[in-house]
Amino acid sequence: MNDSPKYLAKRAFFDSLITLYGRNVAVEVLRDTMVKIHKLHLSKSNRVDETIEEILALAEARSIKNSAQDQGVAIDVVSPNYRSASNIVTDLPSSFRLLALDGINNPQNLGMIIRSAAASRIDGIVLPRRNSTKLSPLVMKASAGTLFKIPIYYCEDLSEILMLSDVAIITLSSHAKDDIHSLKIPDRTIFVLGNESEGVSDAVMRASTHQVSIPMHRGVESLNVAVTAGIVSFLP
Repeated sequence: MNDSPKYLAKRAFFDSLITLYGRNVAVEVLRDTMVKIHKLHLSKSNRVDETIEEILALAEARSIKNSAQDQGVAIDVVSPNYRSASNIVTDLPSSFRLLALDGINNPQNLGMIIRSAAASRIDGIVLPRRNSTKLSPLVMKASAGTLFKIPIYYCEDLSEILMLSDVAIITLSSHAKDDIHSLKIPDRTIFVLGNESEGVSDAVMRASTHQVSIPMHRGVESLNVAVTAGIVSFLP
């Protein structure tokens, strides 16, 4: 295995790339000079209209290379905050709080979760590549421009973080007996939020160190996962 500094730096750079698709998102990203862009992918088959003309003009003004693809529009965004979950221990201080998402399939929910986390003291989000929605224009839109403001740690599945030592894994479940507001949150904590309809998976639930619920009133059984993320993100 090549572990030279040059190779590792190159791999880290390409791991930090997020590819977004669509004309409108390309325009939005190109307009934002705070977002670093690696490459534009614009097919020659695209019908030239005002949007395509603006994309080309913005890319030229920012000296961004156009690497033609077979169809459509795509753009590679450099996001240093998009990192492998293997970096959690070295990236974060001795005390941290993360949100881990277990099977979140709705891009609007993901975007709203990112927005809440970015606005709070949460130190990052763990997003599995397997059985989860991908970062997309819909996620970006729902995040209201906060997608690149908070670290997002990717992994194949949550088994990577469940094995971290000295970390509390707190799962949210409407069936849990313990009240989240009565819990003394450990210094190193990962909150796990589950799938919109099925909740946290059995494997993750078994591996958790704490299971807590948000107290509900008036017969309401559960909250939308993005609302739950907002409550968890702003816990004292």
